[in-house]
Formats: sequence, structure tokens, C-alpha cells
Amino acid sequence: MMIRIFQSLLWIGAASMMVWSTEYDIVIYGGTSAGVATAVQASRMGKTCVILEPGLHVGGLTSGGLGATDIGNKGAIGGVSREFYRLIADHYAKDDAWIYQKRSEYKSRRESPQDNSMWTFEPHVAENVMKEMAASAGVEIVYNQRLDLKNGVVKQKGRIASIKMESGQVYSGMMFIDATYEGDLMAKAGVSFHVGRESNATYGETLNGVQFNLFYRTKRGSTHRNAANHNFNRPISPYVVLGDPSSGLLPGVHGDDPGKNGEGDHRIQAYNFRLCMTDAPENKIPFPQPEDYNALRYELLLRYIKAGVFDVINLSTPMPNRKTDTNNYGGFSSDNIGMNYDYPNGDYKTRERIFQDHIDYQMGMMWFLCNDPRVPEDVRESVNRWGLCKDEFQDTDGWPHQLYVREARRMISDLVMTQHHCEGEKIASDPVGLAAYGMDSHNCQRFAAFGIVRNEGNVEVGVSKPYPISYQAIRPKKEECENLLVPVCVSASHIAFGSIRMEPVFMVLGQSAATAASIAIDDGVAVQDVDYHKLQTRLLEDKQILHWAGN
Repeated sequence: MMIRIFQSLLWIGAASMMVWSTEYDIVIYGGTSAGVATAVQASRMGKTCVILEPGLHVGGLTSGGLGATDIGNKGAIGGVSREFYRLIADHYAKDDAWIYQKRSEYKSRRESPQDNSMWTFEPHVAENVMKEMAASAGVEIVYNQRLDLKNGVVKQKGRIASIKMESGQVYSGMMFIDATYEGDLMAKAGVSFHVGRESNATYGETLNGVQFNLFYRTKRGSTHRNAANHNFNRPISPYVVLGDPSSGLLPGVHGDDPGKNGEGDHRIQAYNFRLCMTDAPENKIPFPQPEDYNALRYELLLRYIKAGVFDVINLSTPMPNRKTDTNNYGGFSSDNIGMNYDYPNGDYKTRERIFQDHIDYQMGMMWFLCNDPRVPEDVRESVNRWGLCKDEFQDTDGWPHQLYVREARRMISDLVMTQHHCEGEKIASDPVGLAAYGMDSHNCQRFAAFGIVRNEGNVEVGVSKPYPISYQAIRPKKEECENLLVPVCVSASHIAFGSIRMEPVFMVLGQSAATAASIAIDDGVAVQDVDYHKLQTRLLEDKQILHWAGN
């Protein structure tokens, strides 16, 4: 199957490559959107830099299918991040950008015509814009470079001196930036981090840990829906034989203790792929059947459909050229709930296994909906309207190359962003960007209780206005590492990270990290000792938005 081949081919020949060492001012590990923004800013500040990308593409989720940009209030986004969305608008202002539909036929609620920015786009367009931004800034990108997880980080006197790739290549630098979703460089550098959900008691929160409450009342008195939108709204049996506990549980359902409300645990919110689908016949690829197809994985879905609920692909946001960004929706959808717990701290073999399982699950689900004769005909017809895109992800036959790693490791620094910051009860005094999305977590577990199946962990609670992210949240404790910045796996609790973890914000934090790293080099200081006034002045000069004026 094509993705399996793709995954294995990435590393062929690595062991035979010649080893050499290259030195830069700033070494950036991870070609995510944050990594690209970091490199562009570093180059503009006159620093030599390189992006070391473990795979074959740049842009992370932004070019990996997440074209329906989540941000909350777009006025919170400035600098290099805003520049990207304006370049997207410039692309779609051209007549030749519209192949499968006319510009006038495309409607989106996420555009900002007043400042010439566009927040919905096709994956290949996003990647091309990222590459153009990097090329214009003279940024070097080296693909197929995975960190050696055993002996890949050399530290001297509290600073990273160099990092070694699996290929044997060594990269030295004055400053290092971990722009990955996983935080491998951060972890291997000896920086403290957390995986899973903290208890509510840890930081005095109410939305962390296990969440069984369906509603949440804020101190301002408003009530927010919590888990109801993404749970089973009919009583569905979790057993292989309907209603028979002795037959065992269906795949994806556990019978263990799900925990008590507010308790911390090892669980993390579910991953999926953001599918780019099309209904343009000339551009459509029928959904393939994966090699490891198992129809029993979708028995819950079949029962749910027969109980009268079919909402699997309801969250399909229109993208240009008759495409979608399709995300998880409802009680049973594209989220492979509970199958990612070993991913954050896993080695590459473990992650590849989980990556492949997510392909098999989600691809199998789409094939099931299109082809299984037990699925009602009207459902099969509605799903068969769609398919993968011939002109997207061409090296993986239309399937996204980027797994949606919604959270993995999260750094623990001198300051941890929490629910209190999201709700304005605490205000960071040293902002390097704003977050504006609600506190959002997808489900973390699917379990059996009282003879029915339940999902747990979904939280959707808005924030009243954009709030500042502290500089301390993107740099480690000084005693752990003096020349590392972390704009993605930031220092935040599970629920606060659910608000911060948006692609535009990662780009904002990447630019701010590059600015801080450049100042640290110029002044000969540790990143923890960067003069904040100097940092703030340069960020504002470069059009970062650090304070919310209420617009």
C-alpha cells in the first residue's frame, strides 16, 4: 500500500551517507509552519540558519490538509504569519488559480478581504507558498533528516553544541529551535516536559484531566456546550455480539476504569488526518481499501448509522477548487480515539506503527462507508460523491503525508500557560504573541459503561478575547538548556495548549523565537537572559501583535 512504501523509503541509504559537520547561527529542527516562520525571520535578521526536516515536505499541518485555518480572532495574528495568509490571497486572486470552479462560485466565511488575507486553501498551494517564502529569504532546507534519538544531542556547559541525524550528519549552531510537533530535540536536550492530562488540582483548573461534565459555567455566567457534539447520541452496544458482554468489546473500546472527573492521566487527545476531498469527477480518486482492512473496526459506526445518526463527514469545510478540509465530527468519525498514547515518547518504529494504524483506520472507514453493502444505500451514495484529489499529495496517491498530532510533549518551564491565562485571570507580562482560539480538546478515550459505549475528553470552551503568550512559555528553564527555544511544544497545561495549538499561532511563536535567538546571539547571552524590552521592540517593528486593543 502506497503510504507504507512511502514511510519505508524515507530512510533507505541513510546509513551509507558520508558524515560531515556544518555550522550555522541557528539550527531549526522541524519544517512545520513554525519552522518556516522561524527560518524566514532568522534570515531577515541576518543570521545563517537551516531547517532540518525529518520528512519530505514543509508546512506541517498547514500544507498537510488543514486548510480551514482555526484562529478565533484573526486580528490577533501579525508578522510573518499574517504575511503567509496574504500570500495565499495573492495566489487565489489570479485567474489561473481556479481550475475546477470559478472564483465567484467559492464562498468562505474565513476570508478577510479588508486586509487582503485568505484563510482557506489547498494543501499544495500552502506548501508552495511556504517554499517561496523560504526561498525568498535565502533559507536552506535539508529534507530527510531525523534526529538520532540515542546519541543525537551533544551538550556542553548547559548548551547544545551540536545535533546528529540518523544519517550521521552533524549540525552545530549557536542557537537551536525545536519546531516539531513531537518535541524530540527538546526532550533529548534534557528539558522537562509533560505528556497527558494534568489533574485539575495541579494548576487549579477546572477543564483539565478526565472530563465527564457535558456543560461548563464560566465566572461570567455563560454556559458552554462541552462533550455532547462529539459523543454517541444513541445508546450503542460496545460488544462484538449485540448486547452480549461475554462476546468481548469491539475494537477501539476499552473496559478499564476511565478515571474520575478532574483526575490526571496518561491519555492525550485523538489524532486523525485532515482529508482533502473533492467532488470534481476529473480530479477524483475513489477511496482505496487499505491492506489491513478490518470491517469490525466500523461495527460501532454501522450500529450508530442504523440507529439514525450519520454525521461522519459533517465537518467538511469547503476549500477552493471544489475541495474540502474534512475533520472529525460526531460520536464516531475520523479520530482514532485512544490509539496514540505511545506516540509522544515513542521511537520512530513505534510512531510509524501508529502512523500506519491511523491510515488503516481512517482510509478503511471511508472505504467502508462507500462499499460495505450493510451501509444504507443513501449513505453510500452521499460518501461516494467524494474522493481523494489527484492533484494533492501526489507522492502518496492523494492521502495526506502529515498526521494531525494535536498534542504530544509539552515543555515545563518557569511559567506554564494554564486555563487562568486563557480566561484572563492571569496576564503574561512578557508576551511574544497572542492566542485567540477556545480551549479545545478532542476525545481522549472510548470506553464501555453500563452496557453502552461512551467517548470522553472532548472540551470546547471559548475565550472572551485574545490573550498574551509569555516568552517564558517558549524557552526552557535556564538550568536545563541556555540556547534552545520551543515554539510548538510550548510550556502549557493540556487545556491551555488546546487553545494555543493553532497553526497561525505556531508561526507567530516561531517568528518570536527566531527574534529572541538572534538577539541572544548578538548580545552573547542565554535565551533566558534576553532583554525583553529589546525583544518586544523588534517584534513590534516586525508587526507582531503583542497586546489586544479590542478590535
